[in-house]
Amino acid sequence: MGLRNKKKETLERLSSKTLAARFLHEIRYGLNCSPFEAEAVLDAAKEVYLPFFDEQSIQAPPGKITLVAVDADEPAGKPVADCQKQNVSLTIHRGAEDDRILYEKGPAGFRQARIPETCQEALSQGALLTREDLAYRMFFVSPRTITRDMNILRQGDPGIMIPLRSTVHDIGPVLTHRTEIVRLALAGKTTTQICQIMRHSPAAVSNYLSTFVRCVQLARKDMQVGQIAFLLRRGKGLVQKYLDLAVQCESDKNMDYHLAELMRLGVGGEKKERSGGQIHG
Repeated sequence: MGLRNKKKETLERLSSKTLAARFLHEIRYGLNCSPFEAEAVLDAAKEVYLPFFDEQSIQAPPGKITLVAVDADEPAGKPVADCQKQNVSLTIHRGAEDDRILYEKGPAGFRQARIPETCQEALSQGALLTREDLAYRMFFVSPRTITRDMNILRQGDPGIMIPLRSTVHDIGPVLTHRTEIVRLALAGKTTTQICQIMRHSPAAVSNYLSTFVRCVQLARKDMQVGQIAFLLRRGKGLVQKYLDLAVQCESDKNMDYHLAELMRLGVGGEKKERSGGQIHG
């Protein structure tokens, strides 16, 4: 048995998180094609569609980038190349606020300020970043530097929530984490309170509650768990947990009241006058 080539393994993991790799995964596992057939379909798609895509005409908002990351429902031990991927839009620079951080604390301070929120932003869109994503796709440093940044963050705040793919077991399963947020909302907690308790951004909390509401709405139309999971592009396990929570509401008047409020609003959020912000679907 030969020696492991860690540099080669890193490059292979990175190359598996591209649009082409995601397309190949969808073709291979969605249509049960061989690797050769999937490559042939990809080549044909590039030949037919690529000339009509003008990358210069499609611009991301200032300070935003789009990455391909591993789906949050994929188990931690599964090879990255075999995982379902998600496209995520991430905020890398917030304007004057980050200019001030860079000026006062330098590049290291800037990374440490952005890493937790960036990871939360990816998770709210259904994906988990890795140290390699942060190092090679966002901040252009080594993974060792990212590890050092994270150690500094944890020393300053041992309870800080940094949902990386490699640390998801340290913070609890993602599925449990999502359902706990919904449970808090059904107990009557506000978005602000949930953010403080779970160390999540308002956008992430709104995203989870919105998905929960959609699951209940579809279930009330007699749709099955598998159908709901397919339509919402979420794992069956997560959908089932959400529906189990909805069933629990039937025997708890307080939970049932707050479920009715969420369903009445039709989105995973609070009224604007209570949250003070925009509600995201």
